[in-house]
Amino acid sequence: MEQLVENSFFNRDLSWLKFNERILMEAERSTVPLLERIKFLSIFSSNLDEFYRVRMPVLLALEKLSSKEDNDIRIDDNLLDTANQLISGQQERYGKVLKSDLIPLLKENKINLIYGEPFPAEIEKSTTRYFLSQVMAFLQPVYLHADSDFFPSNNELYFLITLKKKEGAEVVILNIPSNQLPRFYKIESGDETFVVFLDDIVRFHLDRVFPQGEVTGCYSFKITRDAEIDLKDEYSGSLSEQLEKQLLKRDSGLATRFLHQPGIPANVFELLKKLFNLKKANRIEGGQYHNLKDFMAFPVNSAKLSNQNWPKLCNTDLIDGSLTEAIYKNDIIVHTPYQSYDSVLRFFNEAAIDAEVREIYVTLYRVASDSKIVNALISAAKNGKKVTVLVELKARFDEANNIKWAKKMKEVGVDIIYSVTALKVHAKVALVKRQVGNRMRYSGLFATGNFNESTAAFYTDHILMTANKEMLREVELLFIFLSKRVKPTSSDQVKFNHLLVAQFNLQQVFLNLIDREIEHAKQGKPAGITIKMNNLEEKVLINKLYEASQAGVKIEMIVRSICRLIPGVAGMSENIKVTRIVDRYLEHGRVFIFDNLGKKDVYLGSADWMNRNIYRRIEVCFPIYNEQIKQEMIAIIEIQKQDNVQAVCIDENMNNIPVKTGGVLVSSQHDIYELLKKD
Repeated sequence: MEQLVENSFFNRDLSWLKFNERILMEAERSTVPLLERIKFLSIFSSNLDEFYRVRMPVLLALEKLSSKEDNDIRIDDNLLDTANQLISGQQERYGKVLKSDLIPLLKENKINLIYGEPFPAEIEKSTTRYFLSQVMAFLQPVYLHADSDFFPSNNELYFLITLKKKEGAEVVILNIPSNQLPRFYKIESGDETFVVFLDDIVRFHLDRVFPQGEVTGCYSFKITRDAEIDLKDEYSGSLSEQLEKQLLKRDSGLATRFLHQPGIPANVFELLKKLFNLKKANRIEGGQYHNLKDFMAFPVNSAKLSNQNWPKLCNTDLIDGSLTEAIYKNDIIVHTPYQSYDSVLRFFNEAAIDAEVREIYVTLYRVASDSKIVNALISAAKNGKKVTVLVELKARFDEANNIKWAKKMKEVGVDIIYSVTALKVHAKVALVKRQVGNRMRYSGLFATGNFNESTAAFYTDHILMTANKEMLREVELLFIFLSKRVKPTSSDQVKFNHLLVAQFNLQQVFLNLIDREIEHAKQGKPAGITIKMNNLEEKVLINKLYEASQAGVKIEMIVRSICRLIPGVAGMSENIKVTRIVDRYLEHGRVFIFDNLGKKDVYLGSADWMNRNIYRRIEVCFPIYNEQIKQEMIAIIEIQKQDNVQAVCIDENMNNIPVKTGGVLVSSQHDIYELLKKD
């Protein structure tokens, strides 16, 4: 049995690829509205780009280390080959659904996506005018030779062009300016709509770019590079300055993928391989078009071809009066994106101008590019309040935006805390201290997702507004600790009795809660655990779930992405069921429910059960004490457990198995919206 458990973990990277396959399945489903299917193609493509930037470098490094005889590092047999085979198969499906299903369906609706074919006569003049007036200004051809120093930017689009001239053959790199212009150009002609790629507008006018030569070959390509940033483990100097320097280097990192249109001559590829440092990159022959994540900006709007609109719900109790006073009376919870995010913005706005507010504390991990929340914090500082903000500068791909906002806040007197280099702060908490007479009253926010009004429009998250003094005092203690900018040690005296804080008590409390259910099961009493999260990876907690399953605890899990736990194995995990939900919104909230003999304990929070969350981040999970809110959260999760439309089961081989539908169809996001609409 011990050996069975020891070997009972999915590979993390293959599990992630299986999640991306689930995204692709939505694009393949005929019941999904046509324009939404195109968006799922965009999401799949974007996810795959991130895989090559973040996960593929790790696989390449592990394979290299594994091949050395003088170390103990080993990876699964053929892991890299298996990953490449999965990706190849998924890309074939991608091409099939796009070309065989979606493009014909668009045409049936008088929307003509020109894909790998000449421009129809009726749009030629329009595309030429656009090329001459808009596109040509951004073209920057670079002639390659053996000592060229040109370096393609990460994930940007280029043409590799071979030219025949009187002086001889030339190899040219020509940019496709999709960072300066929309990727798609739309032309209305009668009752027909034509949509063309920017790539093709450039491709079909190459004779105007190279009038002195004959174009003998034109091949689209892009290079994906390692996204990792190298920071010293020990803090030295300004972290923001270190990060800004490293960000400049990110796009010149190790190439992990060279994706190109087929047909590049061998001698030309050898030149590219040398000039662009492609020796370690996966060379992948793709189609004519890359960066299809740009389908997210497909320039066609049609209500009949899109999801039914769900207007944001408002909490009618918060329309009048003071939000702060409402929080003092009772806990409030907001479920985004079903419910409006305005009340969260209002929390910060009221604090910024309230004459009785003395101090504001907040953690910021991913900040909206035009953040209203940060602007409220800036106003608060200008209004004389003490504002302390923990800005996590190391939030991958959001570093530059976070640096920008940190500088703006610092300029007006906001106290900025940066986490230590080797420890990210991923917690989502805010605290407001308000002096009422001789008393200091506390109110605050605890969230499962970032304080970001942009992502709140399509991430399902839960934000608790509370005046619970004990919980908020612990938030204050956490900020006092974070301001010291040190890593937690076993000797730290910060004690958390209500909050679960990674690096302090989070893992141990979860282990204790699972142990309690194990004891109930051993005594023949009902025992159950329900967990919803984005990623499940950490072995100590997974092994504890296996132990609970063997003891007879019924465990139901909703895991959106990575899942290293193998469910349904006799003698090990037969009492564990894992489902995955993909729908119009991104499932993002983390919810933990322990039966406790019918007196359910419910926790929400920022922490997935991954190594990084448990061992290398500050995370906060928080209890739900308000009985009405607790029952509402349980009802929401029960709906998701019954989903038999958008949910799939994860089997012992990581496959996405459709849930059997033996009765009433349950599409959980729709039903949750209807549930909240009744409140």
